[in-house]
Amino acid sequence: MAKRSKSGLKRKRQAAKRTARNQEVRSALKTLVKKARGASTPAAGDVLAAIREIDAAARKGIIHRNAAARSKSRLIRHVGHAAATTTA
Repeated sequence: MAKRSKSGLKRKRQAAKRTARNQEVRSALKTLVKKARGASTPAAGDVLAAIREIDAAARKGIIHRNAAARSKSRLIRHVGHAAATTTA
């Protein structure tokens, strides 16, 4: 059964706000990463913007720091590989 106390109801409201805010950030991260994966070079602005936002989300605890590191690593590896295949 759900909490009925004043503090329980407040925690429920806070959790709903936090969940919505975190979901917005995660969605924006996915969009940035998708845009960055289409970049031609690892130093492209889209890639750097995606990495910056991933780091910010990890600092705020929205995503785990290991998940952030894994995401950045995969992004750099993908973009670097794409750049190498287009120049070769």
